[in-house]
Amino acid sequence: MIFGSQGSGRFVDAVTAFETAVRGQNPDGAERAFQEMHRSLGDAGPHEVAQAAPRLAALLPEVPPGPRGIVAVIVGACVERGADPLPCAPYVFVELAETLAAVGEFCERWEETGGGEYPDPRDGEPGPALFDRVGPEAALAWLSLPQWEMACHALLNHPGVRTALHGSLRARLLRALRAVQETTEYDVKGLAYALLVLDDEPLVVLHRPTGTGYAMRMSGIGDNFQLHTLLADVLVGGGHVPGRAPSAQEAAVCRDAPGQVLTTGSFNLVTPGGEWVWNEGTPSDIPVVDGVRLLVLDPPPYERSWPAGRYFPGMTGDLVLERVLDAAETRAWLAGCTPPK
Repeated sequence: MIFGSQGSGRFVDAVTAFETAVRGQNPDGAERAFQEMHRSLGDAGPHEVAQAAPRLAALLPEVPPGPRGIVAVIVGACVERGADPLPCAPYVFVELAETLAAVGEFCERWEETGGGEYPDPRDGEPGPALFDRVGPEAALAWLSLPQWEMACHALLNHPGVRTALHGSLRARLLRALRAVQETTEYDVKGLAYALLVLDDEPLVVLHRPTGTGYAMRMSGIGDNFQLHTLLADVLVGGGHVPGRAPSAQEAAVCRDAPGQVLTTGSFNLVTPGGEWVWNEGTPSDIPVVDGVRLLVLDPPPYERSWPAGRYFPGMTGDLVLERVLDAAETRAWLAGCTPPK
């Protein structure tokens, strides 16, 4: 038998046993089933992971805080192996929001009890002193953060999940993640960037040196390094503006090819108000003007190189040119723009 191709049924049986034990409040049975899920996941076939993922996701609110994050990771692993992420995502993101709320309580109690450097949640099993200091639920929420990051990245690689995520929940998650970053300095930038990814998003690009404009559409772009390379591919590589065009490989790794390739910048990305749009940021930094994101391209003030690629290797990105703006339309857009600062 090919490894994992058909599955033995053990994984689904373990999921069923875990559901029964959790809902029956049988800790010993839940622990045995939990261990069996871990052991049998590697041999599970496509039909097994497809069946198990939504069941485990729906069970998350009833799973105790200790194993809850690991169950979310198992859901993410099933999605990476082909399970449909759409029925799983609402449960995972709601539980992430609840976990982040408990992390907020952890931070408050940490400061109230003397403060100091926060423990790294990736350092493994904590001592009992942490539980005594902040309480078990707050401590477990903090320690489970890396697990929730892993699970959510697996889901957010899918455009359907990103577009279905309700705006109010997305905003709540982003506020909570910013608070974690500012308070603890624990790096949650990756998860925040994943939540900020835009899909099927209109973008008007004005190339100031040539006085030309372009209506574009972007999807799945994780940061502005990736956007910058794709802009150069479409505009310089497409023969619309002068400059250095990325190689075919440099552009491909920013769309769906694996790996990274060194590239050199072709533009300076600027807002209509003249502020720089930093490559280190995300396309969500580009301001909306009259209902569309508006970006100005100026000559680069200095040469800058970076590894071209995708911020999220599992996420497909794209930028397409829909039409070239006519001269009058471009002049109207540029008239509202100020020189770069």
